[in-house]
Amino acid sequence: MIKQTLNLVTTKDHQHVAVWQIIDDEVFDNVNIIDSEARDSKEIHNASGANKKQNLLFLHGAFSDKEVCLGIASYFASLGYQCFVMEWRGHGSSSQPPSNYHLEDIAFYDVKATFDYLFDELKLDNLHCITHSGGGICLTLCLSRYPEFYDKINSICMVACQVFAGTSTPSSYAKLLLIKAVTRQLGYVDGKRLKLGTMNESYYLLSQWMDWNLNQNFVSYTPTPITKQLLKQTSLPLSSWRLSKKTQTITTSQPLDYRTLMPNITIPIYSICAAGDWVAPPRGTLKYLQAFNNSNNQWREFSIANGNLEDYNHARIFLSRNAAKEVWPTVLDWVERHS
Repeated sequence: MIKQTLNLVTTKDHQHVAVWQIIDDEVFDNVNIIDSEARDSKEIHNASGANKKQNLLFLHGAFSDKEVCLGIASYFASLGYQCFVMEWRGHGSSSQPPSNYHLEDIAFYDVKATFDYLFDELKLDNLHCITHSGGGICLTLCLSRYPEFYDKINSICMVACQVFAGTSTPSSYAKLLLIKAVTRQLGYVDGKRLKLGTMNESYYLLSQWMDWNLNQNFVSYTPTPITKQLLKQTSLPLSSWRLSKKTQTITTSQPLDYRTLMPNITIPIYSICAAGDWVAPPRGTLKYLQAFNNSNNQWREFSIANGNLEDYNHARIFLSRNAAKEVWPTVLDWVERHS
């Protein structure tokens, strides 16, 4: 039976982020018994990591909460995996911040606090990250700033994730520019109407992603209200930071191009895209993956032309019956190969 347990993790800026544990009680208990017997047995004490209980962290994207991850998380839980789903601030059971926030805030505070909880408090000795859309962006941002997590993450799977290559044609550029103009007046992006999810998102949050695509770059914003407040508390200068990989110190600089840091993330990444996805079109996801410059990474497009069941859209590639049949098993294979 699938069991969901809520844990609230406190971020540096005093928000409470929901980190759900998703397990199958019966299967999980049996895996724990096998792990215990393996540790106690001298004959199989040095058994390969593939026999160990593996842990998965799911990060949803915009317009959603943990519900979009429950299908694939339950699939893995039924196979004996211990799964965790982090909900962005302002989403699901996480607290609603008093001020606006950007994707960088979610990355540097929410994802960072979740990693600290999993590695420092729960003492996990392995972790695989599976993301959808903006969840992959937030993961990239977090890892670019906190390289100490590189050696603690076994693998990454990014589904429908791109940042700076979604407007490669005049029509796609015009479409996003129109959406930006309309939603700026409304103050929000209608996720249901655009068939992107079950909830709306603020223009303030999504404007960052839209600007990256329209400008075809991936640069840091000037400090958000949250960052300004924290920098004042620590007496750091109010300017963009640059992280030294060796000293872990912050120095001032011009706006940072995250693409210069992406090659430092050498964790193997499996990128999945859908032929019918206009938010993360195949060409855009491929360019995003190529920015990591890692020959061990893998990219795959699901489409009818490639022999798949449908030309998935942005949501269905992650959560649908057809995705459960042919997409999820490839994620399982990726995790198993890197366990």
